[in-house]
Amino acid sequence: MKNQTAKIFCGLLLALSAICANAQDAAEDAAPATVLPTTYEAMVAALPEASYDDKELLLQKISQSGNPQAPNLLHALLDGRLMATEAGKVYISQSSDEALAAKNLSDAITGAAVTGVNAESISPIGTNNRLRKGLRALCAQLDLASADADARSKAVQSIMRDLDEAGTAALRARLPLEKESSIQKSISSALALADLQSADANIRLAAVETLSGDISSEVYNGLTTLITKNDDGSFTEPDLRVRTAAAEGIRKIETRRKAYGALETLFFGLSLGSVLVLAAIGLAITFGVMGVINMAHGELIMLGAYTTYVMQLLMPQHIALSLFLSVPAAFLVSGLVGVGIERGIVRFLHGRPLETLLATFGLSLVLQQLVRSVFSPLNRSVASPEFMSGSLVINDAFSVTYNRLYIVFFMLIVFAALQLILKRTSLGLKVRAVSQNRAMARAMGVRTEWIDAATFGLGSGIAGVAGVALSQLTNVGPNLGQAYIIDSFMVVVFGGVGSLWGTLISGMSLGVVNKLLEPWAGAVMAKILVLVFLIVFIQKRPRGLFPQKGRSVEN
Repeated sequence: MKNQTAKIFCGLLLALSAICANAQDAAEDAAPATVLPTTYEAMVAALPEASYDDKELLLQKISQSGNPQAPNLLHALLDGRLMATEAGKVYISQSSDEALAAKNLSDAITGAAVTGVNAESISPIGTNNRLRKGLRALCAQLDLASADADARSKAVQSIMRDLDEAGTAALRARLPLEKESSIQKSISSALALADLQSADANIRLAAVETLSGDISSEVYNGLTTLITKNDDGSFTEPDLRVRTAAAEGIRKIETRRKAYGALETLFFGLSLGSVLVLAAIGLAITFGVMGVINMAHGELIMLGAYTTYVMQLLMPQHIALSLFLSVPAAFLVSGLVGVGIERGIVRFLHGRPLETLLATFGLSLVLQQLVRSVFSPLNRSVASPEFMSGSLVINDAFSVTYNRLYIVFFMLIVFAALQLILKRTSLGLKVRAVSQNRAMARAMGVRTEWIDAATFGLGSGIAGVAGVALSQLTNVGPNLGQAYIIDSFMVVVFGGVGSLWGTLISGMSLGVVNKLLEPWAGAVMAKILVLVFLIVFIQKRPRGLFPQKGRSVEN
């Protein structure tokens, strides 16, 4: 009897559950579906209060609307720059920072500039990960039709990184319309990458042959997947022909990547060499003309870097202009300090190199402590202007940073200007005369003591200019100069004391060799090997690569 009662009770519960479920389904079917607006203006106005699911549908409709403001709106939402007021008004800002967003607004519907909006009344429209993923795809598809070739190229790369059916269809539609050969090639690669998923082995084989040699990460990963083994020991790609072609394609990609890696190492070597040349070229002048071992040269570089920092403090809204003005300012500051060092210390120790070394070493400690007292011992960061930020991307395997690229050009400009000064001016003629034969130059009426001061000031000013360049590569601190003083002497001695061309060639050579040795020897061991090489070289050629000529030099 009890069993029968329990069965009846369970049956009633099941029936009740079924009735409730049917009632809920009926209620959901009866509930009205969300009605989305159809005009562009209404869709934009609905974005702030819409749910994430509705936002996704609205954004798809906005992208298909054909409105010229649609790409700007989608990009702004993706970047966090699409703002809304409490009243539901939607604006596009140039900055994602809420504190700065209200300073440069435009109407999201018309694109017209807007002023007078209270910063506290606007906030960014929210997104989630799924919505941002869809936004990236929509932005890329819209950018495919852009008149800007660079925007179309970036759109192809964006779609290629996350291929789906919609992206593949958009690329297939764009391919016959595209006029740029480079973009056509990128689209073909993206479509071939999609064809790797085809069920037809012949299509997959043709796709692998198309992708062979393309060094992009997406292609490399796609080909690698084909030759990967599953847990049961079988290959992901069942067709032997496709696997063989994929393996050959991977080999070509790796070969090209190694070549580009060597180019990148060469560039880093040249950039390091440029820094060494800038740091050493002023020392080459003072050491060559006066025979002074200036151990405070690194601190003159440091003063140039701190001059750049101070200029940015004075012009915080004009970073690029402050950097340009820092070059003459650093030259004057370090140059005047150099003249003061020569007039106050070095001229009394002429002909006594050991005492000069000790005096300038003590001066370097004084300058370091002075900077610590004025600016504190903490490192200071110097901002880089926009044109020096980021990298010039050649391809997925080779890119060069703008700051190092500009420093290479800057070094060449400084070197050319210094050559003109020494070869085409009266000061340069007298400097060369004093460096070659001081006694004869004095007999010809050259005031060697003033030439010494001018030469020391010129070399110190160049050191200050080197500090401006270094401020764009590293933090500015009291010990900045100590990191380059030894390397500077190595460059000067290796190239030949007093030889500017020797300084240029030796600095670039040591920079490249150092970077070539670092991958397999390590940074410290690479410096040790370079130092050992220099010791051996100086034993064979004590006067360096390009020895200076002159009677006093010979003596």
